[in-house]
Amino acid sequence: MSQVEQFLLGSGRFSTGNSGRAAIHVGLVNNMPDADLRATELQFARLLKDAAGSLDVRLRLFSLSSIPRGEETRTRMAGFYDDAAFLQAANVDALVVTGAQPGAEDLRDEPYWAELAHLVDWAEIGTISTLFSGLAAQAAVLHLDDIARRKLTRKLVGVYESSRVEDDPLFFNAAPTVPVPHSRRNDIAARDLAAKGYRVLARLGNDQVDIFTREPPGHSRFVFLQGHPEYDPTTLGRDYLRDMAQFLEGETSEPPFVPQHYFDRATENRLNELVSRGESGLSHYQEVVLGALPRQIWRPNTVRLIGNWLMLVAAAKARRAASKAVVTRRRAS
Repeated sequence: MSQVEQFLLGSGRFSTGNSGRAAIHVGLVNNMPDADLRATELQFARLLKDAAGSLDVRLRLFSLSSIPRGEETRTRMAGFYDDAAFLQAANVDALVVTGAQPGAEDLRDEPYWAELAHLVDWAEIGTISTLFSGLAAQAAVLHLDDIARRKLTRKLVGVYESSRVEDDPLFFNAAPTVPVPHSRRNDIAARDLAAKGYRVLARLGNDQVDIFTREPPGHSRFVFLQGHPEYDPTTLGRDYLRDMAQFLEGETSEPPFVPQHYFDRATENRLNELVSRGESGLSHYQEVVLGALPRQIWRPNTVRLIGNWLMLVAAAKARRAASKAVVTRRRAS
């Protein structure tokens, strides 16, 4: 395994028990395309840093080798990213897995599918907990339990209210309803998840699933997020401009919807006016979007969610260490 950077997050003041301070090793498997790789890397790194608090969290970056990359991106990744094939030797406690740019209707036809499926299988027994974000959540349940995503009639994009439907330690000190960014064209039916033993923890106002979990006895706890709480304040604006560029270039037949509950009303009206008059210059849309000041109202809730996740991983790691110590003492006696 090559030598790559390891990022130290949190103050490290938290002690996990009599064994002293134990670092929590987190791997970020970043499968986003070249254009979004760096932004996604920074979003999760900053989020984990803000959420770590007094924990000693060490972050390492990985990516699937079968994700197509340009030479410039591969050069930048050198020394910072390791091949996900080396995860087994990396001694990580937890993983965050992002989605990849979809190119096929059936995710099993993607060039990275076999490698991703192997990663999911390993994570079940090789981690304490793994968090799947966005498309990675839909891919994981397809591999694990043959649960297929369903195409939505229109893209779900914006900031939506997510309401807790089951209590869980992930929600410690969290409000029962919180805002969460979503940007997706597909969904997973709650009934399909329930039929396979998944727990739906939170739903959107339209009854779509937001957060769900899977935890068979003796296996890693998998946490699935269909939304993107890691997004920074400008991500949904960039997403809108990318979709608008595709429409103006004739790659899609209809203009994108303005992200819901994200811009102020004046910005929404200006963008809709541009569409109504058939404005064909992307620069006009860019001027409006880049001049807007969207509020990142979801950030405090996201930091709390990820902070709770890290604390659960730390507690589980401490219990494992204590159990091993007891077994060692018994064998010695």
